[in-house]
Amino acid sequence: MALELTPHAVEKVKEILGQQNPQPRGLRVAVVGGGCSGFSYQMNFENETNPIDKTYEFDGLKVFVDQASLMYLNGTKIDFVESLEGSGFKFENPNVKTTCGCGSSFTV
Repeated sequence: MALELTPHAVEKVKEILGQQNPQPRGLRVAVVGGGCSGFSYQMNFENETNPIDKTYEFDGLKVFVDQASLMYLNGTKIDFVESLEGSGFKFENPNVKTTCGCGSSFTV
């Protein structure tokens, strides 16, 4: 599968999604230009989808990925981690060659 969300990530997204009013149709995951290394990840709730989006479903959660982002996300695993330093979504992307010092952007 080109994109994987761990059960913990799915649970957290569904929890946040359930707090939205009106409730969006699903989650959009994208790769956008920017950051000191060239690319960064973007996650947004989505109400409208594009017919050429790739749609994944994880335990009832719909995840939309545009065609351009799909090539950068192939094989990526998204997890939700909680630690003393904080909590957030962690991307494990086998296509990444380098990341910036702060870890918020990458190159492929």
